[in-house]
Amino acid sequence: MRRQTNILTDIDWFTIGLYLVLVLMGWFNIYAAVYDEEHASIFDLSQRYGKQLMWIIAALTVALIICFLDINFFTAFSYPIYFLGVISLIAVLKFGQEIGGQRAWFSFGGIQVQPAEFVKISVSLALSKFLGNYNGRLLEIRNIATALAIIFLPSVFILMQPDWGSFSVYLAFFIVLYREGLPKEALFFGMLAVVLFILSIIMQSAESYLVGGLILFGFIIFLYKTGKKLDFLKGFGLFSGIFCVLGLINHLSSTRFEIHQLLLGAALLSAAIFIIISFIVRQPVMRTVSIFIVGALLFTFSVDFVFDNVLKTHHRQRILVTLGMEDDPHGYGYNVNQSKIAIGSGGITGKGFLQGTQTKYNFVPEQTTDFIFCTVGEEWGFIGSLIVIILFMTLLLRMLFISERQRSVYSRVFCYCVLSIFFVHITINLGMTVGLLPVIGIPLPFFSYGGSSLWAFTILLFVMLRLDAARGEYIR
Repeated sequence: MRRQTNILTDIDWFTIGLYLVLVLMGWFNIYAAVYDEEHASIFDLSQRYGKQLMWIIAALTVALIICFLDINFFTAFSYPIYFLGVISLIAVLKFGQEIGGQRAWFSFGGIQVQPAEFVKISVSLALSKFLGNYNGRLLEIRNIATALAIIFLPSVFILMQPDWGSFSVYLAFFIVLYREGLPKEALFFGMLAVVLFILSIIMQSAESYLVGGLILFGFIIFLYKTGKKLDFLKGFGLFSGIFCVLGLINHLSSTRFEIHQLLLGAALLSAAIFIIISFIVRQPVMRTVSIFIVGALLFTFSVDFVFDNVLKTHHRQRILVTLGMEDDPHGYGYNVNQSKIAIGSGGITGKGFLQGTQTKYNFVPEQTTDFIFCTVGEEWGFIGSLIVIILFMTLLLRMLFISERQRSVYSRVFCYCVLSIFFVHITINLGMTVGLLPVIGIPLPFFSYGGSSLWAFTILLFVMLRLDAARGEYIR
């Protein structure tokens, strides 16, 4: 017989304490970033810091309501909430307000709401419901396909806004799928695709084929060894032999091919031979490896197309600036350049509260939203920045602890969804602020100005805490 929950004693007060500390720190940093002597009161509702206080009060009210909801409310309405989220993304494309080239906000009497922030909640609920019904069994193709559909259906409409920042957050759900049984090779291949994408941009098309042909052919075959070892040296020997034959033909032919074309041809022919042999010797691993090699090589072909035709100009330029391929401190690299100047100017202990100059005098664009961490670095210095990072790391580790102690699959999946979303937001925001990642416009949880992001993060966290408090109850 499972006991009844006492919310006051069973809820995780340590996490709530972290939440309150981070929210208050975020509020004070917004105040410092846009401080105006004519509106010196932090409670001035005509200023951003006054409005943020309203969002905080509203968020705390929502959090309190969530704490006293019946836990079966979330399971019962997971799918309806998901479909409402998708409908809101479709509606914003038609009736939304366009800001900064993105049609991503509803405007209600001066209050702007971004549906994409809340859809993260609905996807987390729906994914938890689905995997809970199947007890997390992800080894069946049908279940994997359904889970991916739940994750990426909303992202189609988010890309139509277009909002690459919000889209990138959906990659966080792969962490959840990995925890629930997705083969580690799938996660590895996803990471490898990112590496190939970056290498293809850095080394340009010809060299990228070389990278795709040699590295993938050698390393992936070696990775996929089974009881009947697929010898790496034999595979590389076949590849080398075919390359030599193609080189000889190329030398004798009147039509000359470049070396990267010969390498690509050798890799494709080797893969084709392995596929044929796999059917003869009945060794599926050879087929899998060969098909993957072909797919990886075709992927390198697609990089140029995606980079030149799918990404917007400012996205392409920001990626090139981040990779060090272009230097544009007064153009597309201006935000990051000013951000690094602001953080670096803080030194060890910072300039002091309200003493920042880079942020206060608007040298840093989006200083209260995407680049709010600049204020921390400038006014609180290295020590203050380190404290903020430690607080976020403590929150993430606490989320991991909470996730692992759940007894139901539904609760565990949802908790991991929350953990993954927070992890991606924190990592990308801090990374782009210091120039390690491209600027894609993504808020820092509890710090960035705005009601939508604060409410969404609050709802995610407190639904997680509500489920955790009721881990001793039966969840239908």
